[in-house]
Amino acid sequence: MAAYSWFTCLIFFFVIAVLSLEEIYASPAFGFDMHHRFSDRVRQWAKSMPRDLPGGWPEKGTVDYYAALVGHDRGRSLGEEAAKLAFSDSNETLRINSLGFLHYAFVSLGSPNVTFLVALDTGSNLFWVPCDCMSCAPTTSDSNSLGMDLNIYSPSLSNTSQNISCNSSLCAYRNHNECPGGGDICPYMVEYVSAQTSSSGFLVNDILYLTTEDSKPEIVKAPIVFGCGQIQTGSFLGAAAPNGLFGLGMDNLSVPSVLSSRGLISNSFSMCFGLDGVGRINFGDQGSSDQLETPFNVNQKNSIYNISITGIEVGSTSSDVSFSALVDSGTSFTTLADPAYTKLSENFNAELKKKRANVDSSIPFEYCYYISSDESVTHVPVINFNTRGGSKFPVNYPVIFISNQQERDFMYCLALVKSSKLNIIGQNFLTGLRIVFDRERMILGWKKFNCYNNEDSNPLPVKPKNSPAVPPASNLGPNGYNPEATKQVGNGSQVTVLSPSDSHSSSFNRFASIGLSLFLLPLVIL
Repeated sequence: MAAYSWFTCLIFFFVIAVLSLEEIYASPAFGFDMHHRFSDRVRQWAKSMPRDLPGGWPEKGTVDYYAALVGHDRGRSLGEEAAKLAFSDSNETLRINSLGFLHYAFVSLGSPNVTFLVALDTGSNLFWVPCDCMSCAPTTSDSNSLGMDLNIYSPSLSNTSQNISCNSSLCAYRNHNECPGGGDICPYMVEYVSAQTSSSGFLVNDILYLTTEDSKPEIVKAPIVFGCGQIQTGSFLGAAAPNGLFGLGMDNLSVPSVLSSRGLISNSFSMCFGLDGVGRINFGDQGSSDQLETPFNVNQKNSIYNISITGIEVGSTSSDVSFSALVDSGTSFTTLADPAYTKLSENFNAELKKKRANVDSSIPFEYCYYISSDESVTHVPVINFNTRGGSKFPVNYPVIFISNQQERDFMYCLALVKSSKLNIIGQNFLTGLRIVFDRERMILGWKKFNCYNNEDSNPLPVKPKNSPAVPPASNLGPNGYNPEATKQVGNGSQVTVLSPSDSHSSSFNRFASIGLSLFLLPLVIL
């Protein structure tokens, strides 16, 4: 054992210093060649010795390889940056307003890999994609609003696909004796808050392609569990998430939980919601020391991101109203129940000192105001939520602008929906911020951010240097998709969002389209 221990200690040391005697004698100065413990040079050296690495050498690019690296990295000092991962296609997300005003990202699955455009949802846990479809959204470019062909996953076409059995710890049917087909598969069904919206099918395990976020990016093949969604209903048939939903909740089935449990990342991730509709998602991101924070409310029954609000500030008016709220990127517009809804709305109305407009029943917002034809800039009061711990959560994006081209009427509305009981901070109130979901420390962090720079604390609005006034169109379709474009809805109305500036009263003068309001919060999961 003694002869073996020296080898084990040496091979698990972070670096190996290789000294060249010729270089030492040829020069008055000498140095060390530094090699990572799993580098090709160290591997060649170790295999030339009588004994190899216990358990074998992890294959480069595999989960075991990066888990081993991260396992070491976690032993570093707190001042050093933890490993971060992003989707292999890009860490960029895009708000697509014609599909529910949600943020979407491209993800690659299977062997050979197939790409999907999925909605990012912090209000649910399951990741699912359309699969061996019985009832799914249209996938051809001439039958959907994106103008692009969408893929469908099939387990039989992926060399790395495996069914999750009914006796798996990840299967909700494990203790119910309800599995079909002798227990070889684990069925699932998730119903969401949006009316008659659901996904059902069975669970599979396959490869999700990620990339390291460093100076030399490398592809990581991460085995994850997701839903083979055979039957979709309601909004999933075209209005939102037609190509899949990426659940980012706290449950052990969610992708962040899987990546963390395998040692690939710190148990945290961030999402940035840009004013121009472009955002970012980064797995393993624990935020920055200058971000503001509030603790999550821990509930063993619900694996959701819930925080406590202790008050609301609207302009110069403060209200001591306390409630808990979900932070949900899968909800289009923030929704509050009374008394919070009435306090915020009436204080907003009082600060404006303007006459409210009579709105059409198709518009879900109550507090709307006409804009005169000669009014180029509209001022609205700044809104902040006071959170548990004392930090203020700024609402940078509180209103939408609505124009009726037929009647030539222009108005803007407080983009807040009244609820009977649910309090949800939706995607629109997250805009202009980098939101950190730190599940290790159990805190929500936020910071004003432009989503283009790695680190930027400038006030809003911000534009990257040398960037055009309107962001470049995405290549989602033949003619591209511009997140700033307006959209016709209903009776000739054109719904447009206005962006704020950072001052005591926010000024709005830019536009982006809006789609229908969605609530992708799960009601039941089996």
